[in-house]
Amino acid sequence: MALPWLSCLLVFTLTVSVAANVAPMFLSNMSRVNLPEDLPVGAEAFWLAAQDQDNDPLIYEISGQFAYFFTVIPTTGEVKLASPLDYETLYLFPITISVSDGHNNPVLRAMQVIVEDRNDNAPIFQNTGFSTSINETLPIGSLVFSVLATDPDTGSAGAVVYHIEEVIPRTGDSQHLFEILPNGSIVLNGSLSYNNKSAFYQLELKACDSGGTYNNSFIIQCSSPVFLSISVIDQPDLDPQFIREFYSASVAEDAPQGTSVLKVEAVDGDKGINDPVTYSISNSTRPGWFDIGPDGVITVSGSLDREQLLDEDEEVKVQVTATEMHPNIYGQEAKVSIWVTLTVTDVNDHKPEFYNCSLPACTFTPQEAQVNFTGYVDEHASSRIPIDDLTMVVYDPDKGSNGTFLLTVAGPDAAAFSVSPERAAGSVDVQVLVRAPALVDYETKTVMLVQVVATDSVSGNASVALVTIHLRDINDHRPTFPQSLYNLSIQEHSANGTVVTNSIHAFDPDTGEGGRITYSLLPGNGADIFAVDPDTGTVTVRNSNLLDREQQAEYHLTLQATDGGNLSGSTTLHVVLLDINDNSPVVIGSYNIFVQEEEGDVFVTIQAQDNDQPNTNNSRLHFSLLPGPYSHNFSVDPDKGILRNLGPLDREAIEPALGGRIVLTVLVADCGVPVLSTEVNVTINVEDINDNLPIFNQSVYSFSVKERDPGELVGVVKAWDADQTEANNRISFSLSGSGANNFVLRGSLLGSGWAEGHLWLPSDVSLDYETQAAYNLTVSAENPDPQGKEATAKVFVSVEDVNDEAPTLDSASLRGIRVAENGSQHGLVAQVIARDVDTMAQLEVQLVNVICTKARVNVGSLCHGWFSVLANGSVFISQSEAIDYETCDLVTLVVRACDLTTDPRFLAYSDNGSLAITIEDVNDNAPYFLPANKTFVIIPELVVPNQQVASVQARDDDSGNNGAILFSILQVDFVAKDGATTPFQGFFRVTTFSEANVFIGSIELVTNLDSTLQGTYQVIVQAQDRPSVGPALEAKITLNLFTVDQSFRVRLQFSMTKEEVGANTDEITAALVQATRTTVYVVSIQDIESTARARGRSYLDAYFVFSNGTALTLDELSVMIRNNQDSMMELLQLGLVVLGSQESQESDLPKLLISVITGLGVALLLVIVVMTTALLCTRKSYHRKLRAVKAAKEAQKTAAGVMPLASAIPGTNMYTAERANPMLNLPTKDLNFESQSSSSDLDHMSLNSLDDNSVDLEKDKETTKSEPLHSPMELDTEPLGVVLSERKMDRGGQQALSFTNAGLDTTDL
Repeated sequence: MALPWLSCLLVFTLTVSVAANVAPMFLSNMSRVNLPEDLPVGAEAFWLAAQDQDNDPLIYEISGQFAYFFTVIPTTGEVKLASPLDYETLYLFPITISVSDGHNNPVLRAMQVIVEDRNDNAPIFQNTGFSTSINETLPIGSLVFSVLATDPDTGSAGAVVYHIEEVIPRTGDSQHLFEILPNGSIVLNGSLSYNNKSAFYQLELKACDSGGTYNNSFIIQCSSPVFLSISVIDQPDLDPQFIREFYSASVAEDAPQGTSVLKVEAVDGDKGINDPVTYSISNSTRPGWFDIGPDGVITVSGSLDREQLLDEDEEVKVQVTATEMHPNIYGQEAKVSIWVTLTVTDVNDHKPEFYNCSLPACTFTPQEAQVNFTGYVDEHASSRIPIDDLTMVVYDPDKGSNGTFLLTVAGPDAAAFSVSPERAAGSVDVQVLVRAPALVDYETKTVMLVQVVATDSVSGNASVALVTIHLRDINDHRPTFPQSLYNLSIQEHSANGTVVTNSIHAFDPDTGEGGRITYSLLPGNGADIFAVDPDTGTVTVRNSNLLDREQQAEYHLTLQATDGGNLSGSTTLHVVLLDINDNSPVVIGSYNIFVQEEEGDVFVTIQAQDNDQPNTNNSRLHFSLLPGPYSHNFSVDPDKGILRNLGPLDREAIEPALGGRIVLTVLVADCGVPVLSTEVNVTINVEDINDNLPIFNQSVYSFSVKERDPGELVGVVKAWDADQTEANNRISFSLSGSGANNFVLRGSLLGSGWAEGHLWLPSDVSLDYETQAAYNLTVSAENPDPQGKEATAKVFVSVEDVNDEAPTLDSASLRGIRVAENGSQHGLVAQVIARDVDTMAQLEVQLVNVICTKARVNVGSLCHGWFSVLANGSVFISQSEAIDYETCDLVTLVVRACDLTTDPRFLAYSDNGSLAITIEDVNDNAPYFLPANKTFVIIPELVVPNQQVASVQARDDDSGNNGAILFSILQVDFVAKDGATTPFQGFFRVTTFSEANVFIGSIELVTNLDSTLQGTYQVIVQAQDRPSVGPALEAKITLNLFTVDQSFRVRLQFSMTKEEVGANTDEITAALVQATRTTVYVVSIQDIESTARARGRSYLDAYFVFSNGTALTLDELSVMIRNNQDSMMELLQLGLVVLGSQESQESDLPKLLISVITGLGVALLLVIVVMTTALLCTRKSYHRKLRAVKAAKEAQKTAAGVMPLASAIPGTNMYTAERANPMLNLPTKDLNFESQSSSSDLDHMSLNSLDDNSVDLEKDKETTKSEPLHSPMELDTEPLGVVLSERKMDRGGQQALSFTNAGLDTTDL
């Protein structure tokens, strides 16, 4: 009866509590926290802070998948780090924080934990052993090798810098021989040489990051050094080398062909190749004398002659070339040459020879060798006088005594001559001397013959030369002329060098110099006017100017002939001069005449004379009038020279500048050849009279003047009077007509008969265009003519309207246009039109501003130079290549029109107008993939067709269809772990979709994969845009899809049913993730068949995969769970009892069946030995119970809350010296040796140390209190369950963790 009343009271109490108490609230900053990854475990991470209006005590908690990273003090909210953070593994994760005041439901809030990167990783080289080979001719700057080191840190802490620490060998030039670039490429920094430097190098490499913060210090992490071995490959780049620097030898000039003279030897300069060498003679000072064999032996190949080598120091230079068998790296012959000196020794093989030359100029060539010589001598010359013009040399090329010889004279005239010298060696000049002068007689013999004999003093061999001697005569005769007088004639003033005569010669019978004649003119009459050639006797004119008939008509000359002996003879020359026309006529007096125009006449006689020979054409005169401006008005008598006018003269017809003067030129010429003439000027002065009226330069004048402008000059009129004098040509002006009183005409004289009248507006008068737009006036011009005549002209004055209207822009010309980017268009693209109603408007279009926008956002001055606007309104593209849609899609040109002629008092500009130029996109950007730090893993037995297994993202900076991307799969290869590659086409497809300008390609599975394959699927994905015009652009990327095969499938057994395990899947997965730091893929959850439920009631199959595609094996998983005590305790609470592979556990049932069959087969044997077996079992049970008691005692020795030195390993005897199983480090009770469990061993989980893969429950850190042993009467109580249920409160007053696991049963102990 009291229960309803109690319920009502409870409801009332709760209602009052809810109404009176308010739930706490977290502070606003409790949504995100940043933590460095190097924060030590146990350090303060952050504080949870909340506010409660009721000031109730608050309890803080952290939950969620990643709550294992932290521990929180519930009462204070202090959060400490419980598990190390790692930015590279998990840089962002959520946790759920909660606060409770004990009265209301806990307040939950999601908090993001951002892990900040620290420099906790050193770079790691992808490989540790490197080697390569390079050619020694590798150019400087070439790539030698590439290394790659990675650092998972970010920022400068992940920026890898490579260093070459050391180069072996440690020579000076090798330390900087190689250079490593920032990308890890090692390039050659100097030249290599296999022979001169080193054939091997070893580089010690190190990679360091660029430094970052770690444990509050800036540190630089460096990798372990790696070594790169570089072998230098010798290349045939060196020429061969002779083993000696100089070769020389001697050989006799009579040595036979084939005689060996010398051996040379060369070797290949490339030591690593040692190419065979062949020899040849490439040059020689004596070709054909020597040859060389393939072994380098030089032999005689032709006849030798030392005497041909006298100018070469008796030596032959031979250039020997050594050539390698194979070409060098440049495709050229590798060769080297050396000059070999071969000395040829003398043999007496020559006799003296005669040569026609003089020492030392003799070359002793065959052309100079001669046996016939010629010489000259005067008759009766004195003794020891040598023969003239005899150049004789005797030469014996042999050396020493072999070259000594004797000289003698022989022949028909040997008695008259001798030879010098009589003995000589080598070479000598030979002279033939007069010995007997009486025998040398020209009258007896003009030619004499002598033989000169040269005899070798050793061999007696001799040579003979014949000398022909010509005798010279002496002078003994005088030159003579055939006549004593010669009559000659020549024209006066003949040119210098004119021949007067060339037929007069003298004769002399002497020969030679005595018979050579020289001519000359003796001093006297005409000797300075005429000249004679001394060799030919030709008489010519010397001075043409002095040869004047008018001065002297005749000359008498004496011509003398002299021979070489200074003997002479003479004759007389009579020369008569002939007249020529060489004098011009001479005019007598000057002529200046005055005559009045119209009435006066001209009559004057020109007087002249000529000094040439009278009564000849040379002196007869002829008169003529030369052409001139006014010569047609006059005439002259050709014979008498009388000048007359042909009509009346007009002063006004004469050029005013002449002042009325006419100058005529009369030509007076003779009739000779050539004609000579003289000019004379006749001046005629024509006097002026007033016989002309003024004349306006225009019959009608048109002027204009702006309205409302008083005092302005309207125009100027001009008039001219043809009279030549100022008295007759003065002009005055007058104005008449309607409106003439509005103007003032002021006249002024300009000179030369001209006058002008300036038409002005008075300063107080302005015209009005609206009142009268034009005026018709008459202007008159008159001069002081007694007759009072005048000239008139019409004057038309128009009034101009003032330009006072501003221009306008044609709106139709400002319609927007479209221009394609990237140089697609050029030239004129638009025409802006300006208009003005004024009649005299001069318009131009001006560019005021340029506005550049992209997606309606001003982008500054990017497009300012793209377009230009001309004054006529033409809009041109200025920088076609610079137009870029991606930077600016709309260019607005702000323009205006300007009237250059607008009156300054009025506005000259139009309103601004805008011309919009839309930039059209061109497909000029290829798609590009966005970087994604993702690893794609495929578990074949989990993925199904149409499921996404990977994705890519790409962008294209173009717009529209040009920027639309379509993904496709080009190729799929499967790379097995052994490196074998197999094409796999048709297994994957890609689907394209976009989100916020990013195109995403979803890689989906088309068909099931083989779960037994181990390796990586390499998928080449292509991103291609879809332009409407032009070719498409594309990009490619290769994705690696790592496979995890069934060998990594792990089975976990639980003591709960599959439904219970399924309900706790999230908690189980979170605990496994916390322990392994992997992604857990659950395959299936199934109940264990009843025949196999020795250890659990259900199992869960899963894969544990890291982000790099690797997976955990059973052993690795077991170790990681044991190393994480918190996770292991949570998994035990969730029912985990056994870890095992699928294969090992699935094999239990077949083994059981085999055991049953085997048991049935030996049933008979079991019956026979049943007694023996019972005895053994009883004994074994006793020992097992004894070990269990010892284990319990040992467990009691370990203090509660004390961490063991090493992690507990399930199923081992870690903490005991015996072989018993540890008992969770908890107090134990008497296990009742006599009790026997009625439960089957198949229905409970045993923790016996003989069971494999059992889970150790050692984790409790709280202090346990000793408990009294149970009464021996509690026979059926499960010992481990009793121990766990009896746990007491810890020292902090909190309840210790306790649970009952039905799957764990120790009653068998």
